[in-house]
Amino acid sequence: MGKWTRRAFITTGVVAGGGLAIGVALRPGHRTPELAPLVSSDDETLVNVWVKLDSKNVATVIVPHSEMGQGAQTALAQMLAEEMDADWDLVQFEEAPPVPEYANYLLGYGIIGEVPKVLVPTFDGLMIKVAQSMAMQITGGSLSIRSTGQYGMRIAGAAAREMLVEAAAQTWQVPAAEIQTEASQLIHAASNRRAPYAEFAAVAAQMQPPSSPSLKSADEFRIIGHHVQRRDIPSKVDGSAQFAMDVHVPGMVYATVQRAPVFGGGVDKLDASAAKQVKGVIDVVTLPGSNKEDPFSGRQNIGETVAVVAEGYWPAKQGLNALAVEWNHYGRDSMGSDEIFAQFDRDITAGVERENDRLQGDVSMALENAAQVVEAEYRVPYLAHACMEPMNATAHVQNGQCELWIGCQNPLGFRDAVAEALGMEPGNVKVHNHFMGGGFGRKANPDYAIQAALLAQKVQRPVQLIWSREEDIRQDYYRPAVRSRFRAAIDANGEVASWENTYVDKHEPAEAPLIPYAVGSQDIGYVASPTNIPFGAWRSVDHTQHGFFTESFIDELAAAKEVDPYEFRANLLRDKPRHLAVLNKAAKEAGWEQPLAPGRGRGIALQESFGTLVAEVVEVTVTDGDVKVDRVVAAVDPGLAISPDGLKAQIESGIIYGLSAAMFGEVTIENGAVAQSNFHDYQILRMQDSPVIETHVINSGGPVGGAGEPGTPAIAPALANAVFDATGSRVRQLPLKNYDLKFRIEESDEVA
Repeated sequence: MGKWTRRAFITTGVVAGGGLAIGVALRPGHRTPELAPLVSSDDETLVNVWVKLDSKNVATVIVPHSEMGQGAQTALAQMLAEEMDADWDLVQFEEAPPVPEYANYLLGYGIIGEVPKVLVPTFDGLMIKVAQSMAMQITGGSLSIRSTGQYGMRIAGAAAREMLVEAAAQTWQVPAAEIQTEASQLIHAASNRRAPYAEFAAVAAQMQPPSSPSLKSADEFRIIGHHVQRRDIPSKVDGSAQFAMDVHVPGMVYATVQRAPVFGGGVDKLDASAAKQVKGVIDVVTLPGSNKEDPFSGRQNIGETVAVVAEGYWPAKQGLNALAVEWNHYGRDSMGSDEIFAQFDRDITAGVERENDRLQGDVSMALENAAQVVEAEYRVPYLAHACMEPMNATAHVQNGQCELWIGCQNPLGFRDAVAEALGMEPGNVKVHNHFMGGGFGRKANPDYAIQAALLAQKVQRPVQLIWSREEDIRQDYYRPAVRSRFRAAIDANGEVASWENTYVDKHEPAEAPLIPYAVGSQDIGYVASPTNIPFGAWRSVDHTQHGFFTESFIDELAAAKEVDPYEFRANLLRDKPRHLAVLNKAAKEAGWEQPLAPGRGRGIALQESFGTLVAEVVEVTVTDGDVKVDRVVAAVDPGLAISPDGLKAQIESGIIYGLSAAMFGEVTIENGAVAQSNFHDYQILRMQDSPVIETHVINSGGPVGGAGEPGTPAIAPALANAVFDATGSRVRQLPLKNYDLKFRIEESDEVA
């Protein structure tokens, strides 16, 4: 989201520096009447942009975020219902339509933060224009709660309540201050009158919503901070939930694809004769590649693709297997993982055009005067997303229109991308977004939607495109591989005097490589070392790489000083009370001081990401070189847990996802192509190997942070540090499966 971040800051400068003269023109005005036809039926009244009421007094929250298992739609509805004083049993939600009018301008608040009240209407108007121009309806970056929820849903709920109170006051001819609200009812005690919200919805809808209504304090919450039933769970349990692959359109055919195995490659020769002999095969189509600038990931090399369209998925797959394809690699087939990491090493060593993230104090002087210098280098591989639900989309193109059924993380962005690929106006593409079986950033890229639309256009029938698991693994937008080099000075007093770190390739978020620890001199920076491998957002983005690097190295400094790694961190966090409280909580609940049996180890790590602080303690048992993760204890400070059970579920999910990557996750490049293909060689953590996970929530009252991503970054370093505690072997490269710990333990015993 780099461009969005920079652009958001630019717009803030415009708002702050342009003054109120232009602000009046930018204000969005009363948008409810123009939006009502998009989201409400005859029995419903749109009170403001984000909530409507029906004749039965049911409030429907309109949520501009996708649902991929994270529960955000329910949590966002909680936030609006709380401020609206709604009866939770009378609250439901629906996803906002993928149209420009519902571009999610609220994301700007998650990046910028608070805006002075007098500037809120101006900022809203400006961010609406920005969001519409960028087709922003993204779900990612843990922005749902801390951005849309805090600056949208709560405001909308409070505004709706104030509007309904004013409408009742006008109707009853009483002062608004005498009217109370409770459980979706308006109450005037003095005249003993009580009425449901729905009775005044039509009058309220004519009012301009207040931009800065009064919000509740935390001690007034009765829905926020409490467990409520997630609205999406029952349908997922009874099987009635609709995912994109459940869609069936009359006359629909199926397709599957194979893209050039070397990124950016193309079709040299194609013999489709055998494929067309497979019963049920309808057509064989070649789809173009792309080397355009992606708004989220930068320039990507996407190769040409061959597709087989058939009456069913199985004949399509058999037809694909029967194709005789010769690929043109355009000279890109000489690169492999070893060469890529060697390139990273050369570029770090050369330090050409090194850029700084943080430069403070005199690192060189500290190193010169050091009593001890500690050096280490770490690396992590490329990673695939491996969503349980592979890429799929259904498209129907006819009469200059396209209809698309999909599960994605940016439905409005997908609409525009498909329209561009088809040569249509965006308004001619209608998107139906569905639940996703995982997203993790992968389903923010519209390549699979474009493929489905192009195939439907070619065969002139509705097409359901389903990627094989092999295609899903081999044609991902990968979490980047990174090499990171460290050097630190310990002075004569045993203090960490300096911290030096150089890594390859800067991505998002900018603060990921920074440390919270009290080190006087710091030089943290990076060099560019581009490759041909497509990259994209992966759960917690750069925090997962840098969390492993920095929390492993801080552990190494503790080992060099021969001090307890928890106490070492605590000392360096003495001026960071929120960080220290989380660290202390994790250590206490894990029983940090309790001794462990031989062959067992305990490791700790801390990471702040997306506004949330997380400390994790991992316990492992190492037997004959095999590592078993027994227990994970997490302490989490999100400022305020909107849905405590939902937060815990997301932390647990992030831990499992991160453990899979740390123990097994590795995409290797051989001759320019991905070597892995399915779960037999791209392993994930199985249920029988999953540890006991305990999550402890601290509601510190700080700014509300994210939930979906912060559980992932700390798990890899905590695991690696636990392995060191158990074996004395330091893990500096992931995944753990590549270490022969049995050999290392025996070697260590011989030396001893």
